[in-house]
Amino acid sequence: GLYSNVNGAKAEVAARKTALRKARADHDRRAELANSGAISSEELAHANDALTLAQSNLAAAQEHYQTSHSLVDATVVTSHPEVQAASARVRAAFLDLARATLVAPVDGYVAKRQVQVGQRVSPGAALMAVVPLHGVWVDANFKETQLTDMRIGQTVDIKSDVYGGAVTYKGRIQELGVGTGSAFSLLPAQNATGNWIKIVQRIPVRVMFDEPRQLKQHPLRLGMSVIVAVDLHDRSGPTLATTSRTQPVFRTDIYRQQLLKADALIAHIVRMNMAGGKAP
Repeated sequence: GLYSNVNGAKAEVAARKTALRKARADHDRRAELANSGAISSEELAHANDALTLAQSNLAAAQEHYQTSHSLVDATVVTSHPEVQAASARVRAAFLDLARATLVAPVDGYVAKRQVQVGQRVSPGAALMAVVPLHGVWVDANFKETQLTDMRIGQTVDIKSDVYGGAVTYKGRIQELGVGTGSAFSLLPAQNATGNWIKIVQRIPVRVMFDEPRQLKQHPLRLGMSVIVAVDLHDRSGPTLATTSRTQPVFRTDIYRQQLLKADALIAHIVRMNMAGGKAP
């Protein structure tokens, strides 16, 4: 890493200083001997060249040390660009491995499966439909003439054909539809000419279950027929929702947990490297 490069460059500077002292001492001895004629001028020239080379090597080592030190000066390990780049690679590899096992974001039952064993799938492909039976609702299609006294929040009794009259679910109106079913059909009715027979339209009313325990004891399936009876006595509620939904109907923290595990692994690796490979 860059911090080990700084230490290596510092050690190289110390070695070059030692080599320079030796070259200078050899040059000074040969200069004295050359004055007395004990050695040739050629040998003195070689000593002078060795001294110049040692000085150049020291200058290069000092420059390398300054360059290495500037890369880590006033930085911490975790915020260093190379550490952050390596962390991003570790995070991506960890998530690729973790997400090789597909986990359903909600608890429920498989209602329809498109994928088969051995089939290759691509990102975004629908594999199966998972139905959370504890979070189902009823879309009751009331006639428009029945909505006069209907309000959001009114209590509802729900009975299903599968249980007959033995089970009565308790619910509450969550919202009244803002359009008829035919208005959003593939081919909506054209009534502009006036040559049409008046047909009472139906408007979807969403009813939520009040007691999840009932659904656990007597589960309902998608597409079942139910009988809905609304108590119209309390008309204090609004006919249109006054507040918008700020939270999704279903949410999961699976992917956030995977990110937290990846970050914990990265932090552990950084601590191990700072401790020299030993557990802190």
